[in-house]
Amino acid sequence: MSTATRSPAELRDLAVRAGDELEGAPAAEIVTWAAETFGARFCVTSSFADAVLVHVVSRVVPGVDVVFLDTGLHFTETLDVRDRVARDMAVNVRSVRPELTVGRQDAEYGPRLFERDPDSCCALRKVEPLSSALEPYDAWATGLRRDESPTRARTKVVDYDANRNMVKVAPIAAWTQSDVDSYIARHNVPVNDLIRQGYASVGCWPCTRRTAPGEDPRSGRWPLFDKVECGIHA
Repeated sequence: MSTATRSPAELRDLAVRAGDELEGAPAAEIVTWAAETFGARFCVTSSFADAVLVHVVSRVVPGVDVVFLDTGLHFTETLDVRDRVARDMAVNVRSVRPELTVGRQDAEYGPRLFERDPDSCCALRKVEPLSSALEPYDAWATGLRRDESPTRARTKVVDYDANRNMVKVAPIAAWTQSDVDSYIARHNVPVNDLIRQGYASVGCWPCTRRTAPGEDPRSGRWPLFDKVECGIHA
C-alpha cells in the first residue's frame, strides 16, 4: 500500500481517472482502490447518524481512522453511536473538537450563534476543525448519497476536493435508502435512535428537527434558514 505524499496535480488526476473507472463499482471495490492507493493516508469521516459507511470500510481496511467532529452540540444519541462503534468495530475513532468550546464561542461571538449566523457557527465548529483533522491524509471517505437531496445528486464515487487538496471518496454514493436499510438489517449496524424518532438527517441539536414522511431528508437541518449543507461538502 502506498504511503507517499502526492502533489495536488497528481491527486486531481487520480481522482478524475478513478471517478470514471469506478462508477458503478461495488462499495467494497471503491474502498479497496482507496486503501491500496493511499494506505495510511486514507481515512473515513462519519456523523454517526448510522455506522454504515464505517462498517463497509472496516471490512476492507481494519483499523482505519474514523474522524468524528465532536462539535459540543451533538445529541446524546449521536455520541452513543460513536462510542458503540469505537467499542465494537475494528476502527480507530478520532473525535475532533473545535478550537473554541461552546462557552468560549459564546463569549467571543455572542450566545447562540447558530440562531443568528449558522454559516459562521458551522465554519467554526465543523469546517475548520475537519480541515485541520484531515491534514495527515491524502484521501477521505464520506457517506454522501445521491438520493439524499438535490444538492448531492451529482456526487461522484471518487472526486477531487480542491478546497483541501485531497481525494474525496463516496463509496455508497449510488446506494438508495432501501440499500442502506437492507445493509443495516443484514449486518446489525448501529443506527442513531433519532432516525427511528423521525429525524431523517441528524446534526447538531439546535439545528435539527424531525421531518414528515416524503419530505427532503435535508429539510430537517437548519429549518429556519435557506441552508441544507454545513459547508464541509462545498
